[in-house]
Amino acid sequence: MSAPTTKPTVTEREARQVAEAAREQDWRKPSFAKELFLGRFRLDLIHPHPMPTDEAAQRGEEFLAKLRDFVETKVDGAVIERESRIPDEVVGGLKEIGAFGMKIDTKYGGLGLTQVYYNKALALAGSASPAIGVLLSAHQSIGVPQPLKLFGTDEQKERFLPRCARTDISAFLLTEPDVGSDPARLAASAVPDDGGPSRSSDFESGGEYVLDGVKLWTTNGVVADLLVVMARVPKSEGHRGGITAFVVETNSPGVTVEHRNAFMGLRGIENGVTRFHQVRVPAANRIGPEGAGLKIALTTLNTGRLSLPASCVAAGKWCLKIAREWSAAREQWGKPIAQHEAVGAKISFIAATTFALEAVLDLASQMADEDRNDIRIEGALAKLYASEMGWLMADELVQIRGGRGFETAESLRARGERAVPAEQVLRDLRINRIFEGSTEIMHLLIAREAVDAHLSVAGDLIDPDKSLQDKARAGANAGVFYAKWLPKLVAGQGQLPYSYSEFKREVDLSAHLRHIERTSRKLARSTFYAMSRWQGRMESKQGFLARIVDIGAELFAMSAVCVRAEHLRSRGENGREAYQLADAFCRQSRIRVEELFGRLWSNTDDVDRKVVKGVMSGTYAWLEQGIVDPSGDGPWIADAVPGPSERENVHRPIR
Repeated sequence: MSAPTTKPTVTEREARQVAEAAREQDWRKPSFAKELFLGRFRLDLIHPHPMPTDEAAQRGEEFLAKLRDFVETKVDGAVIERESRIPDEVVGGLKEIGAFGMKIDTKYGGLGLTQVYYNKALALAGSASPAIGVLLSAHQSIGVPQPLKLFGTDEQKERFLPRCARTDISAFLLTEPDVGSDPARLAASAVPDDGGPSRSSDFESGGEYVLDGVKLWTTNGVVADLLVVMARVPKSEGHRGGITAFVVETNSPGVTVEHRNAFMGLRGIENGVTRFHQVRVPAANRIGPEGAGLKIALTTLNTGRLSLPASCVAAGKWCLKIAREWSAAREQWGKPIAQHEAVGAKISFIAATTFALEAVLDLASQMADEDRNDIRIEGALAKLYASEMGWLMADELVQIRGGRGFETAESLRARGERAVPAEQVLRDLRINRIFEGSTEIMHLLIAREAVDAHLSVAGDLIDPDKSLQDKARAGANAGVFYAKWLPKLVAGQGQLPYSYSEFKREVDLSAHLRHIERTSRKLARSTFYAMSRWQGRMESKQGFLARIVDIGAELFAMSAVCVRAEHLRSRGENGREAYQLADAFCRQSRIRVEELFGRLWSNTDDVDRKVVKGVMSGTYAWLEQGIVDPSGDGPWIADAVPGPSERENVHRPIR
């Protein structure tokens, strides 16, 4: 019973196999986005717009009112930014109103909010202080409550969920100093201790695991009471082994929070480095079977990722408010700057994109609540699109504000102007392009799901490990599939001038829906052509795959805004204005889509690879001359060898 001293060595192929094994393999429910990538525009899956029940809406609205009162009267975002810490009394107040139990069922002491209202609450809290939004979402979206809700036993739920609902803070620990998006190299270990031969058969009820390792970027980890930890169980007699999920008490002997990290943004978050040395974890604290840890993590993130779009929606709404107020007050060359086309275009982009992000978030969230659809692609697209567009909106606001956008709120206040934290929002939003799957990883993850139908029928054709017999069988299956599928990509409703006429009002959105239908088929044809052209090399064409995914994201967003606009119109809620915003967004989006299609086949990918090869070989090292490097000394990646901690424990539970 000893912890491994070296990290697992894996090939690229082995790493891909680990990731593939963690995927949900089946599609038991329909998926709007999956169909979109296959060239099938299934508007019936999202229109009419799904709605929460009256009871869910009432419960959600009541809590939003309580939360709004709390953040308006008890939260000072400037103090959190200045002191890089959420005051303990604020955390205590959030516990008292039930904010830590928003997603936990009422029978465990939680509020039992739907995903829709949970996200609305995160947006509201995050607008007061993004650090609070992160605190609440890391606790509930990926911390102990969500994986236990999906995979926990009744006994585990009874033990831990009431604590998470009211008193305890939780965190999720997967990343390690040398392990990011490649979990196949996970080094943290959980070695079974059967307690001797007499107890080996009764391990589930009395055995323990001995946990060793170091985890990095543990959001909430500095203050957490409970942790979800991913660790590798070695394969042995009676143990299938593999990456496994555990609930760990932070006050267990051998758990040390060695450092509280500091970042360019989100300065109030409690993110750290946690070391485990010979930490004994009861087998009863294991979530799911051994080897299911990655699948649990990925399934948890299907809805957990929706917390990031919520923060981006909140930021977009704030950016729009500031842009409107500032652009009316600031005059240049005899008129308000909003009336200058260069600034007006930025304001239009912020307004239309904010409407789109809220449409995408609400649609994906309501689909998650209804559980009629598989939303693994929709949730991932929402995270990817919102994090990229949210960053662009914040950047445009800084530009609209000019020098005041670059100046800190404290400095503005000190010299007598309104303390607008535009530069802070830009810093805070930057991490969303990295959190919970970087943009680059999300492109690959979504691309893999988008081409799943192709790989399921033709994957063996491009797998070098398959026999000629397997390839022949796959060829026959592929022939049948494509004989039925390809002809459907030639024509569709998008070519009929009166299709989707229910979306034709004073502003005509039906033309945009016809465009989405036509473009969906074009996207599917492009994907098929690429697979035919590159076959097994397709997975290495990351630039191409990213553009395919980005086109799909734009089509999903356009679909969401049209459905939302019609939904608001049918309810008498700013319908005419919603149609105007939807039209503006779709026109902007269609231009981006046209550019992306052009870059599918006309790009610098080949040249870029040559330049990268030259950079890494030192061919262009002369270009780096003439500067000094202000970086400090030290290793690029900190040592994470298992062993006892030599640092002070900075764990700070909040009671």
